[in-house]
Amino acid sequence: MDDAGLVKLLQPEGWALLQALPPYDERLAMPIAERLQKEGLDPALVAAALTQSRLRAKAHAKLGEFAEDMLFTVAGLEQATRLEVAAHHARRYRDAGCTYVADLTCGLGADALALAGVGLRVLATDVDETTAALATVNLRAFPEVQVRMADGTALDLAAEGVDGVYADPARRTGSGRRVFDPSAYGPPLDAVLATRDVVPALGLKLGPGLAHRDLPVDAEAQWVSSDGEVVELGLWFGPLAPDGPGRTALVLRDGAAHTLRADPDGDDDAPPVGPVGGYLYEPDGAVIRAGLVGTVAHRVRGRLIDPTIAYVTSDALADRTAWHPLATAYRVLDDLPFGLKRLRSYLRERGVGRLTIKKRGTAVVPETLRRQLDLRGPAEGTVVLTRVAGQQRVLVVEPV
Repeated sequence: MDDAGLVKLLQPEGWALLQALPPYDERLAMPIAERLQKEGLDPALVAAALTQSRLRAKAHAKLGEFAEDMLFTVAGLEQATRLEVAAHHARRYRDAGCTYVADLTCGLGADALALAGVGLRVLATDVDETTAALATVNLRAFPEVQVRMADGTALDLAAEGVDGVYADPARRTGSGRRVFDPSAYGPPLDAVLATRDVVPALGLKLGPGLAHRDLPVDAEAQWVSSDGEVVELGLWFGPLAPDGPGRTALVLRDGAAHTLRADPDGDDDAPPVGPVGGYLYEPDGAVIRAGLVGTVAHRVRGRLIDPTIAYVTSDALADRTAWHPLATAYRVLDDLPFGLKRLRSYLRERGVGRLTIKKRGTAVVPETLRRQLDLRGPAEGTVVLTRVAGQQRVLVVEPV
């Protein structure tokens, strides 16, 4: 959608049309467009309204009911922080005693919305004129937020009087390609990190793939997963990291939050390796990214099945509080060498017609394997394709 379409939407007629549209349904979009144009509405306005309706429907997964009163761009929605995660960001600033936060890269305003929601004043900036305009619309209900079109890294933070800084640098090019070099972020990572010389309470949202070697030594680096999906890496400095520098994982699942930090007496870098026991634990993705698989192994008194694979095994099932929800536990029913014919015969003998295939450390494509197995029967099963002591194995498991 172009800027002209957005301008039309912000006019009284456009806003009324957008608010009057029914919940978005792809099958009904074309008939609705044709009907509205027959009624004399501007085709460009109709297209803009339907595009926003579609984006609002998609935004529900991130922003819930707030999405119903916001405007979006495709790129802006892609980078917008999930409201549940943004709320955790905001509480860090509140708990650190901050009162006035500069959001240097506000985008469409999701994090600024959460910051204002916990009672903080916010100065929200974005270098893009259209994005800043949409943020102004999206944050109109929060008088404690001021939106400016500006380069946030050029602000005189001391003169502004802010006591906290937040940034979510753009990590895609204009064509949508991902950017992996921190110096090519928008703004560059070093430019944002420099602001902590003026305001020590600095927080950043980055992609979860940033290498451990690139982490600032004075940061708490926290990988975050939401209902099983790793969504970001947060870097927190100064009073925003009350427990000091280090690597942590925040697992958000079923409305609850669980944080894992390395156990003081655990060996996170070199957990023991040994044979498959009676139970298998699959650590959450945030735990794996944070390099805390060894902490899980220590907690469940377990070991790795292979030095290069993030599966933990134990002979006895550990207390649930030691692993849930930081990992998913399975009971191991069988351990087989990998082979298509052998696996097909094994599953058919047991009448398995519906199969969950998990994999790690193997090039097998689950969808292809499922077709090759050609399973039939009323039973359900779960298999884990992985390496054990360097050999390809199939672990037949059931969830605990």
